[in-house]
Amino acid sequence: MASSRAAAGPFALCILLLASPAVSATFLFDGGKSAAKSKGKGKAAVDVEWRPATATWYGEAEGDGSTGGACGYGTLVDVVPMKARVGSVSPVLFKGGEGCGACYKVRCLDHGICSRRAVTVIVTDECPGGGLCGGGNTHFDLSGAAFSRMAVAGAGAHLRDRGQLKVIYRRTACKYGGKNIAFHVNEGSTSFWLSLLVEFEDGEGDIGSMQLKQANSAKWLDMKHVWGATWCLYGGPTAGPFSVRLTTLSAPKTLTARDVIPRNWAPKGTYSSRLNFDASL
Repeated sequence: MASSRAAAGPFALCILLLASPAVSATFLFDGGKSAAKSKGKGKAAVDVEWRPATATWYGEAEGDGSTGGACGYGTLVDVVPMKARVGSVSPVLFKGGEGCGACYKVRCLDHGICSRRAVTVIVTDECPGGGLCGGGNTHFDLSGAAFSRMAVAGAGAHLRDRGQLKVIYRRTACKYGGKNIAFHVNEGSTSFWLSLLVEFEDGEGDIGSMQLKQANSAKWLDMKHVWGATWCLYGGPTAGPFSVRLTTLSAPKTLTARDVIPRNWAPKGTYSSRLNFDASL
């Protein structure tokens, strides 16, 4: 089942979003400290219970899966740490793009061919609505390599021959092996149109809100979620260096990266922070 779909241009979507009300900044943040903090008390924790779903695979038999995908990660899906761990999910998990970057463990149930070991996958794409992916169903369309890893040793090909499986899944913490959160400036960005892609977020992996602060300013500006893992800011001119603060979606925590995008930033540039969320849920 092919699952990759083309995403709309972020700047065209950013224009459309101007008609919608701005999201208020309602969070208390850490003023630039590197530690992530919980947002308030009494918030629901991430659901880590095993749940039923279905799974298929696509691409080459031992392939890495989608090239790019609806989350906008581009060539990152072809290299470690995402390589061969990518997954396309149905809309109920994709959440209009806000589910991008979340990590799940997926395990099949036939003890005659399935390993007791679950495979960990990262949401990088959306499985188009309809069929197994529609009707509110929970479905994973995995790379050939990820699907095969659910089998006992030597049985990957036999498992792929089945095509469609009943599986169980649960959320798990994303772990990017020492990488820090990075911000990719999307092509076409200017001082009036700034579009950022968030990469390598440990822990929950998903983003619920994102704000940006310019140089020599105390004001945090709300960014708009455009598509996938992309957020944009319209208006300006703006001037770097930029600080960015993130709030996770599922069990809200916040993190602030000061001056992470330099004054001389450039479109298509990627800028790494010096921090990340805890690699736990």
